[in-house]
Amino acid sequence: MPPSNRLFDDFARLMTDAAGAAQGVRREAETVIRAQAERLIRDMDIASREELDVLRDMVATLRAQNEALTARVAALEADAAPAAAAASTAGASEAI
Repeated sequence: MPPSNRLFDDFARLMTDAAGAAQGVRREAETVIRAQAERLIRDMDIASREELDVLRDMVATLRAQNEALTARVAALEADAAPAAAAASTAGASEAI
């Protein structure tokens, strides 16, 4: 029986070594794939998360400025409307 046990021990050791080698190959493949993906993304000039966050903040600021300017223009137009109406009625009465 001892030769049979030695055979199983050798087989178990072989399987353990094969599993370790497979894990090493898997880690190496993941490293290569990750490096290729990062290079591809870098070559495609895709924006990073930080760049998107900065852009989102800029858009929010510009939107607030746009809304403030829209309100300011509306107020100026409201102030200018009575003056324009008075000027057009004065111009019409001079034409008569």
